[in-house]
Amino acid sequence: MSEITALRVGRGRGKRVNVFLEGKFAFSLEAEVVVKERLQIGQELSAEQIGAMVGSDHFHRCLNVAARYLSYRPRSEFELRERLRQRSFDGDKVEAVLTKLKEQGLVDDMAFAQFWRDNRESFNPRSRWLTKLELRRKGVANDIIDQVVDTIDDDDSAYRAAQRKARNLPLSDYRLFQRRLGEYLKRHGFGYRVIYHTVERLWQEKGGCLDSTLR
Repeated sequence: MSEITALRVGRGRGKRVNVFLEGKFAFSLEAEVVVKERLQIGQELSAEQIGAMVGSDHFHRCLNVAARYLSYRPRSEFELRERLRQRSFDGDKVEAVLTKLKEQGLVDDMAFAQFWRDNRESFNPRSRWLTKLELRRKGVANDIIDQVVDTIDDDDSAYRAAQRKARNLPLSDYRLFQRRLGEYLKRHGFGYRVIYHTVERLWQEKGGCLDSTLR
């Protein structure tokens, strides 16, 4: 058994508490672990208790890193797992944290895929094909991708994407208008048929005029 002789809050932003045993620094813990374990000066700890607390601390550290990563935007399970592994957390702790977060509804690949689709559709429309590719790169399962992304209408998405781009294109040169808008839509994953009809529709709506022999 070893006696706790001091509990000192460490410096820096992290709320770590340094634990001293028999007058010497032994290890540090998250403040919430210290509170949960009700640690106090004069308390004696066994090797088994210390090991359990250190394990609990690793779990809470992993959970806190995950929570911060999720605070910016929703993440897929694959993204979160990779992030935690990059931060050198062992596999067991990562899986335990993912299980807890899924139970709380904070990690849900179906909800993530819907968020990704809706975000793209609202702010930066792109093709069904490209959206599927992006979600595959995020590690989302194909059955979820198909269910979520098949609701995308390529003609509508291309038109909305092209409207924004066309505002800055001159209407005095059809070929320039066609080339720049076509390249833009191609980068957003749209196919030739959709690009052709979208360019023609916007050219006519914006009052562009050109001898048909030049088109």
